[in-house]
Amino acid sequence: MDGYTETSGTVVPEDTANNLGRTVITETAVAKVVGVAARAVPGVYALGSGASRSIGAIRDVVGATDLTQGVRVEVGESQIAADVILVAEYGYPLHELAKTVRAAIYTAVESLVGKAVIEVNIEINDVHIASTEADKAPAKPKLAERFGAALKQAEGAQPADAPLPPATISEDKP
Repeated sequence: MDGYTETSGTVVPEDTANNLGRTVITETAVAKVVGVAARAVPGVYALGSGASRSIGAIRDVVGATDLTQGVRVEVGESQIAADVILVAEYGYPLHELAKTVRAAIYTAVESLVGKAVIEVNIEINDVHIASTEADKAPAKPKLAERFGAALKQAEGAQPADAPLPPATISEDKP
């Protein structure tokens, strides 16, 4: 591999007696394992800082979810270190949540990647408080709905929610 650098991954030694090849595990692959493990823990609302979550929301709409958002890893020859930034859900003890996330990451990385984890640093930078239905503002009509209503009015048709004109009674006299 000509473009291979040590910072982008690590070579896992294979069975040298058979010399079947080598395996390269990149930081991106390890970061995805870490991200999935952290998101699976109850009490984790989201990963990443405010700016990265905003960009992540746009990616989600487009269908390109970034599983490495809020995760940074360093992959060495035989060890891995991870940094995770997360938003907790209100009601979960933060110190216990950090311990649970850390344990989930250790288990996932050691079993799926096959390397020892030397440290997992967790930064809880926010707490999400779920709003109730009463707190939510009424939903605004979508742009397509507003555009469709404007077209109907421009064409002279009455919008569906417009009141009907008053009925006129004509008296025909013979």
